[in-house]
Amino acid sequence: MTGATPAPGQHGTVALLLASSTGGVGQHVRSVARGLAAAGRTVLVCGPAATEDQFDFTGVGARFQPVEIPVSPTPADARAVAALRRALAAEPVAVVHAHGLRAGLVAVLARPAAPVVVTWHNAVLARGLRGGLSRLAERVVARGTRVALGASADLVERAAALGAADARLAPVAAPALPAPRRRRSAVRAEFAVAAGQPLILSVGRLHPQKRYDVLVDAAARWRGRTPPPVVVIAGSGPAYLPLAARISAARAPVTLLGHRTDVADLLAGADLAVVTSDWEARQLFAQEALRAGVPLVATAVGGLPELVGDAAVLVPPGDVDAVDAAVRALLDDDDRRAELGRRGAARAATWPTEADTVAQLAALYAELTGDTSGPAAPGADAPSTGRR
Repeated sequence: MTGATPAPGQHGTVALLLASSTGGVGQHVRSVARGLAAAGRTVLVCGPAATEDQFDFTGVGARFQPVEIPVSPTPADARAVAALRRALAAEPVAVVHAHGLRAGLVAVLARPAAPVVVTWHNAVLARGLRGGLSRLAERVVARGTRVALGASADLVERAAALGAADARLAPVAAPALPAPRRRRSAVRAEFAVAAGQPLILSVGRLHPQKRYDVLVDAAARWRGRTPPPVVVIAGSGPAYLPLAARISAARAPVTLLGHRTDVADLLAGADLAVVTSDWEARQLFAQEALRAGVPLVATAVGGLPELVGDAAVLVPPGDVDAVDAAVRALLDDDDRRAELGRRGAARAATWPTEADTVAQLAALYAELTGDTSGPAAPGADAPSTGRR
């Protein structure tokens, strides 16, 4: 067992652990680190050096210690476990909170003295050897953690079914976007969108789970519309080259924008947002679109139906015909798009905020450590939700 246990009455350090991330998990960890640090907690973030470069955890008040966690389980996990043990042994750690299955496995294998919390952010969709290894890791993590937090109800049920003694719902709030810096007309001019021409937006990692191939195939059918919509996808990832080839072969009106930091601007210029994923918990872009009042077409998977309610058009996953029909219907109905925009903004107002998320976690840490002294996030006595 490693890591110094804080004495009674001491807060101790909150150690947040993540694996490789270029999107939602990294943004969430940054949000949590910022909120805890602002509430007076000492926060240590451990993860690949590239995550600090992208998310700047030290810039929000945390300290950062590199722990290189490979994307898939490999013998290199032993080095990650050893690196985490060294990081935790250097100071009194009150709780270790890992984000995602890969980070959770390293945290459990490190066997720290402090209680381990793991947030399950994603479902295992891979098949074959990789899927088998991931499902084995799920079982190890479920049984080795003090508390399993699911970002959606299906993940809570999965963790409990695999043996988690304490599984709870912990919705992940999307960080608030800044106000748009450019006018709608300027954003549309960037993509040569003519007057009256629709701009369709999707944002996310270019990964097979996101099923952008479905969006590309549907967009290829829209070339014959007058005027044809312009479709842009913001994000980077391993599916870039296959998607670029598919766009070219289908002559689809789709542009891959790469990584963007101006999502608020893109939403200000968009007429419609689309999510075609095979699975999501509480996808950040879906939250951002509804908050911005942009009508959304999304797949009815994972936590999305619970997230959006009747404030979006839901379609089956992997169904090009359904995406095509839903988008065409909305493009042909200005009133319906406006109604969905209003519903989306109203729905978003009911979601937990970043402050609510931090308060729930602060209350959980206090519960696990018996630490009631010192500053806490506002509302930290709010009860957890979901099944235990």
